[in-house]
Amino acid sequence: MISSPAARQFLQGAKDGLPFHIVIWPFAAIFGAIATQAGLNVVEVMGFSILVIAGSAQLAALQLMTENAPTVIVLATALAVNLRMGMYSASITPHLGKASLLTRAFAAYMLYDQPYALSTIKFEKEPDMNLSEKLGYFFGTAIPIGVAWYALTLIGALLGERIPSDIGVDFAVPITFLAVVAPMLKTLAHMASALTSVVLVLVLSFMPYGTGLLVAACVALVVGAQIEVWMEKRKDAA
Repeated sequence: MISSPAARQFLQGAKDGLPFHIVIWPFAAIFGAIATQAGLNVVEVMGFSILVIAGSAQLAALQLMTENAPTVIVLATALAVNLRMGMYSASITPHLGKASLLTRAFAAYMLYDQPYALSTIKFEKEPDMNLSEKLGYFFGTAIPIGVAWYALTLIGALLGERIPSDIGVDFAVPITFLAVVAPMLKTLAHMASALTSVVLVLVLSFMPYGTGLLVAACVALVVGAQIEVWMEKRKDAA
């Protein structure tokens, strides 16, 4: 019987993260297959997944690499797709920021969409959780999904051509983002930023090498920040 509160929270986090595996498993396997079909060897594919651990950025970078895009565009696009990680870090620091340096470093590495979304919702619902319980829950959501991402990427890379790359798991990325982002659109600034990014990505789709995404991300951040400032001024005036 597990008596440690942190251990119980770890198991609860792993349980809460189970629905995401439905998407992660085929997504990771297809990425591994596509990457090997694009010319990367197994070591390069696994290095890609282990170092980046961000499916959307990996797919965006891989597509640009196959199109022979300039290296600076590949890096800039991957960074733009992952800009949200900086906001995730700032948001979750009040909860995990008092952990040891090594623990914070590992948490920073494992900070991606699914554990961030599940953890922030959990911490808001249960504000009395202590640091060890919060860390237990966070790692309970993050580690099993991360291990699944590595394992299925490896399987996809090893099977290579035997996994068809056109079996229609493209839906995995938008479905995952919708599941993660939708519950967090709580303010006018959030919704305006999301709407701005969606509209601009569509309008600027003609731009080469996906650079429209870079523009959309930057403009959406500015719009969200400006609305936050405007709302704060209105609050102070009231």
